[in-house]
Amino acid sequence: MAATTAESIKERTIGGRETGSESQARRAFLAELKAVLRPDQVVEDEDTRTIYSADQGPLLERHVPLAVVWAESVDDVQNIVRACAAHQIPIVPRGAGTGVSGGAHATRGCIVLGLERMNRILELNADDETAVVEPGVINAELNAAAAHHGLMYAPDPASYKMSTIGGNVATNAGGLRCAKYGVTRDSVLALDVVLADGSLIHTGHQTFKGVAGYDLTALLVGSEGTLGIVVGVTVRLKYLPREVHTIAAFYQDFRSAAAGVLAVGKARVQPAIMELLDNGTLVQLDELNGSDLQARGKSLLLIQTDGFGAAAEAAVVRQVLSDGGATVTMEASEEADMLVDLRRNSRGVEVDDEFRVGEDIAVPRSRLVDFVAELEAMASRHDVRLKVVAHAGDGNLHPTFWLDRVDPASDADALVRLNAALDESIRVGLEMGGTITGEHGVGQYKLRWLGLEQPEPVREFQRRIKELFDPSGILNPGKAI
Repeated sequence: MAATTAESIKERTIGGRETGSESQARRAFLAELKAVLRPDQVVEDEDTRTIYSADQGPLLERHVPLAVVWAESVDDVQNIVRACAAHQIPIVPRGAGTGVSGGAHATRGCIVLGLERMNRILELNADDETAVVEPGVINAELNAAAAHHGLMYAPDPASYKMSTIGGNVATNAGGLRCAKYGVTRDSVLALDVVLADGSLIHTGHQTFKGVAGYDLTALLVGSEGTLGIVVGVTVRLKYLPREVHTIAAFYQDFRSAAAGVLAVGKARVQPAIMELLDNGTLVQLDELNGSDLQARGKSLLLIQTDGFGAAAEAAVVRQVLSDGGATVTMEASEEADMLVDLRRNSRGVEVDDEFRVGEDIAVPRSRLVDFVAELEAMASRHDVRLKVVAHAGDGNLHPTFWLDRVDPASDADALVRLNAALDESIRVGLEMGGTITGEHGVGQYKLRWLGLEQPEPVREFQRRIKELFDPSGILNPGKAI
């Protein structure tokens, strides 16, 4: 793979005048949609179309959709898909737009299908410990409903207050609790999915165990809307922990903190949360929140134990980390819990663009220390800035490389350096047995690296699966595979 140049990640709007026949076909298509939907479900004004043309991922190029169309029921989705299939109009499904890999970026000539209005919790069965939800249900709202029954929905991406269950399913989202509870796929039992011809299928089962036939549910989770449009999700709920202990451990360097992760593993304790924050992240958090984290250490390891054994596990963790040279909170505190909330917001308010890109590389936990050292070296070598946060419990790191804009000539050189650092971080992570994406998905932005991880025979199988589900190629084209 050739290194990506500044031009290839330059944001640009793709336009051009329609021919008369194209304009007539577009009007006919939109008229067909409006005939089966209410007027407020099909929006064509330029401001709305521009807002919904991208998620929070870096833009390679901007396409403004023909329209933004909101579905409010399964029938709506089926009618929309049938109209698109008849007119060969691409469909880009969208939840809350919090993705950071470009999975919901509009493509040329598409509609953006908003699913956030399908936001009902259809069933919550406390005895079976399951829930059935529409795709637009917010992660935090499902958790709030489950908490009334002493239950929780375990996957908790940092955007849980905004992100939708449908979006979580599309990317197989992870989050802070992955080390103990797994990613989204581990909590999804069944799916209702509208296929590319508008037909509706149900996959999976209502039981915790079930091995009949191929596992289409697992295939669809993480498929980023390229195989079908999820309109219903049956999830498994977990017990809401009655006791939680949070431990904050400050270190003088990030590598020592990464070594602390391995020390906890060797003690055979299974925390619910293990999060690493480097000095650059602590500086940013201090600036945003008026805290004094960087005065207490150059790196922070946050660990949370939960369940009936939380206190005993926390005692072991504190001893292990103290023996490793950390300054450790010795008892549960409101401050430690506050630090977990700060970690959830550690990406800040910035959105990835061509001058700032947050990555999503996962490596085996045994290589965390080595990979962090490599990241620091490559940032210095390419003269770019770096900050790192990590779901250390499962080896998923989020290094962010960025540069400040100066002037056109300097910026062009800066983008070359930034892309060289990004490419090297991917290459080194793969050499260590890692992956190009631990939880954000491939989307559009990471396609340039997918061939480095997956050999051609594997990619060809995926293309053939895509063709089987979506022979006309109208479902989120140019994404994921």
